[in-house]
Amino acid sequence: MPTPYETAIGSWTRRSTFFWAATGATVGLSNLWQFPYLAGQHGGGLFILLYLACLLLVTLPLMLTESAIGRHSRHGIVLAMDGFVRQGRLSRHWIWLGRLSVVSAFVVLSFTAVIGGIALAYVFYGALGRFSGADEARAAELLFSLVADQNNYRRFMGWHAFFLLLVLGISVQGVVVGLERGFRRVVPGLFVLLLGLLIYSSDQGQLGRAVDYLLVVRAEELSWDSLLAALFHAFFTLGLGMGVWVVFGAYMPQFTPLKRSVFGVVLMDTLFAIIAGLLIYSLVLAHAPGVGDQGFGLLFMALPLSLSELPGSQFLIAAMFLVVVLVAWTTSVALLESVVGWFQEWTGAPRAGSVVVIGALVWLAGLASLFSFNIWADHTAIGGSVFRWLELTVSGLLIPLVSVLLALFVGWKLSRSVAFGLIGKTPWLVGQIWFWVMRLVLPAVVAYIGVHYSIASLQDLCGEDRDADLCRPIQVLPLSERDRQSEPADAQGDVQPPESPAGAPAGSGAPAANDAETRIPGPEDVPAEGAPDEKDKQSDREILYHSV
Repeated sequence: MPTPYETAIGSWTRRSTFFWAATGATVGLSNLWQFPYLAGQHGGGLFILLYLACLLLVTLPLMLTESAIGRHSRHGIVLAMDGFVRQGRLSRHWIWLGRLSVVSAFVVLSFTAVIGGIALAYVFYGALGRFSGADEARAAELLFSLVADQNNYRRFMGWHAFFLLLVLGISVQGVVVGLERGFRRVVPGLFVLLLGLLIYSSDQGQLGRAVDYLLVVRAEELSWDSLLAALFHAFFTLGLGMGVWVVFGAYMPQFTPLKRSVFGVVLMDTLFAIIAGLLIYSLVLAHAPGVGDQGFGLLFMALPLSLSELPGSQFLIAAMFLVVVLVAWTTSVALLESVVGWFQEWTGAPRAGSVVVIGALVWLAGLASLFSFNIWADHTAIGGSVFRWLELTVSGLLIPLVSVLLALFVGWKLSRSVAFGLIGKTPWLVGQIWFWVMRLVLPAVVAYIGVHYSIASLQDLCGEDRDADLCRPIQVLPLSERDRQSEPADAQGDVQPPESPAGAPAGSGAPAANDAETRIPGPEDVPAEGAPDEKDKQSDREILYHSV
């Protein structure tokens, strides 16, 4: 007979598993390609403190609430909402909160797997020495040939399927044998690997310069835009609004210290972002400055270039992109569990069949994002590709909407006794802060984030300038074609990330330039020798968020 804390689909067997699983879910690619850049641009150590304040005062209450709902109900988000609705005799429409969270997890998983496929390919590219002696043009050509070449997109499909199989392979083994063992081994191993690479970078890179860039306090760089950047990143980076925290809370054994575990996850996520930033920038600033500050340019251009001339470069590049793969893998496993758990509870299907069905649907949905980079690159709507619109829909609408509705539901629809019963015994002042943040602060703040994100992104797709970058399909030429059309591509210039879209005022902090983070640099992005530096024209326009 099941013990009282077990769910119908499984439970953790150890109390610490929630910590490792939740850490794996929250450590995402934005920790690698976004957080270090934001810290460097917004006051270094002061930005990190501001970010932690936003986490603790705004997003931590929502994380705690989602986990507590799962622990209290012992169900995923949909059946948990159904239970509360029946108990309180509330409108059945509230169940849509749970359904939308599952849809959000599914969409984000579909394009996270695509990016994971790119990183997986780079592990093998590095190990086989394809970056050895590469210059910027060669690195751009490798990225183009993998992702944006319309004649070779099937190879990209293969890497995408390979990565997704690695995710499905652990999920199909079940909650204990698969997920619990996987998270407990992979997440600590990921941190050990990251620390080992950081030690190496202290010898071969410019760790002191990276520390100055990320950690030294620069009060003159802090502004209102810094608060917006910290707030946006704090909300989006922790996997909220997608049912992950609910299902992991449902698997939590009795007597697991919920509040302490959630707080520990927040600190570990921040620590990972800092260590990753120090590692990446100590190498990039030393060996590939100016190639890319964030996004695809940083991860898939600047990073392999910075490692290509170092001793043991093949091993180093493979190890570095193994870190990226593991980050994408842990995120994907967590997102998949949210969807698979819902499917099992809804249909009563066995674990293996549920994983196969959901995995096949995720693969098909991921092809829409994958094709956006190559054979569908010419097909855009208002300047945005299919991938761009999927990302905008889930980031600007679904995730904020679910979070606002959940805060309103707990703060206004549940009785106070039920609401406070969710988080368990806690000091009176802490409980009151949590309750009023959920009731008043979170709905307003998250609604602002969603509206601001959506409006700024829509305006920046084209604005008034129909010739802006985002209003044109992604155009990336192979070296041979570029050579016929312009100067040779072996110039020794910097590959610059594309400008932010028209309509985003410089320094506005608008989270608008998603395509700047997802546009695939090509050989034509390498400027001819002696060409003027475009970096100054970009000012400090930046990307605040990416969904993974």
